[in-house]
Amino acid sequence: MLKSLCKKLLKLLGVFFLANAALFVVFFFDLDGKLMFNVVEPFLKKHYDNMERRDVLKTPYDINKFPTYKYDT
Repeated sequence: MLKSLCKKLLKLLGVFFLANAALFVVFFFDLDGKLMFNVVEPFLKKHYDNMERRDVLKTPYDINKFPTYKYDT
C-alpha cells in the first residue's frame, strides 16, 4: 500500500515538474508572443482587411444639413 502511494506521488510530482518546465520554456523563449505575431496576427489582418466597408470619401457632405434632436421639436 505504501509502495503504490509512493509511486502515485512520484508520478504526480513528475507530471507537475514536467508541466512547470514546459511553461518555463514557453515563457523563456516567448513562444506565446511568437505564435501571436506569426500565426494569429496575419490571420486577423487577412480577415479584417477583406471586410466590406463603406467608403467615407463617397458620402455626401452638406453644410446646410444639421442633425435634428429630440428637444428641437
